[in-house]
Amino acid sequence: MNHRHLLPNEIDLLLDGDVGFGQTPLRAHARTCEHCRAELDNARRIVAQLDHLPHVVPSAVFADRVMARVHVFEPAHVAAINAARRWIPRSAPMRVLAAAGGLSIAFVISVAALWLAANAQAVAFLADLMFQRARQMAVGGAGSVVAGALGGPALAALRAGGELGVAAAAGGFLVAVVFAVFGLRAVAGASRRRRA
Repeated sequence: MNHRHLLPNEIDLLLDGDVGFGQTPLRAHARTCEHCRAELDNARRIVAQLDHLPHVVPSAVFADRVMARVHVFEPAHVAAINAARRWIPRSAPMRVLAAAGGLSIAFVISVAALWLAANAQAVAFLADLMFQRARQMAVGGAGSVVAGALGGPALAALRAGGELGVAAAAGGFLVAVVFAVFGLRAVAGASRRRRA
């Protein structure tokens, strides 16, 4: 033990006065080492001064004020569990009723999924039919807009061109809109520069 000085935790062990395993060599070292004895005496003086300090009791709301400023991190799984608990009824009959409702919803969804899996071709046919009807309605609405804005001959020209003609007309319309937007921005910028 003579090859090194006492560590702070070893000095704390000697200050506590507990009798335990390993304390005897520490005491023997403190008696023979001038540096460690001075450290131990200094620590004893500090403890004695701390014992004479007045005991201060914080106010009753101190802990509440401190905790109000502490940002507590709540893990995602705890937040999910707390959110689920808010939806669970407190009374036993309401819990049974909620469980029965949840099970019946799960049953209906399961039966619907099984029916869809068993009748996948019928579902695909219905989806295709609905898509075709929606497409026809969109084309009809676009045709009436074109006929109202540009006249019947423009609509006849679009129909004669087929899908390629409609795509070309839509592309031309988008190009015209882009040029119009950039043209209006250029005019507005020039107007601002003239005012300044």
